[in-house]
Amino acid sequence: MEEMEHMQKITPFLWFDGNAEEAVDFYVSIFKKAKKGALSRYGEAGPGPNGSVMTVEFQIEGEDFVALNGDSEFKFNESISFVVNCRTQQEIDYYWEKLSRGGKKVACGWLKDKFGVSWQVTPIILMDLIKDKDPAKRDRVMKAMMKMIKIDIEKIKKAAKGK
Repeated sequence: MEEMEHMQKITPFLWFDGNAEEAVDFYVSIFKKAKKGALSRYGEAGPGPNGSVMTVEFQIEGEDFVALNGDSEFKFNESISFVVNCRTQQEIDYYWEKLSRGGKKVACGWLKDKFGVSWQVTPIILMDLIKDKDPAKRDRVMKAMMKMIKIDIEKIKKAAKGK
């Protein structure tokens, strides 16, 4: 990620209320394949205070992001979220607890972290089952999921089998 040399075509650019570096440090501490990249600072022209952090590049699981220190004018909302695809309940439990710390556990695998960013901590099997060819199975799985805050893989599997 040295100066984002491979430069992916589309990079999520996240506006924080003066705490971009704190947010990046939080995300990098949670994801095992994550790293903080280059920082840029505001100069005399502003709009932030001269010398303060303007942007922080970071990478999670091979995906590049940029965090910007803006101000309180804009807020994150649920219309945009990041999905964390998980294979095991242990992985779901880990990301659920870490990402929701200081934030809010919402519903159906959704949470809002302490910075207001929305995440979906989702088992891959759930995504596969809601695309199943059998509409009755899809409905059972959706009904089970709608009752959950954090997704429980075993309950999803039981619903898929009609138990």
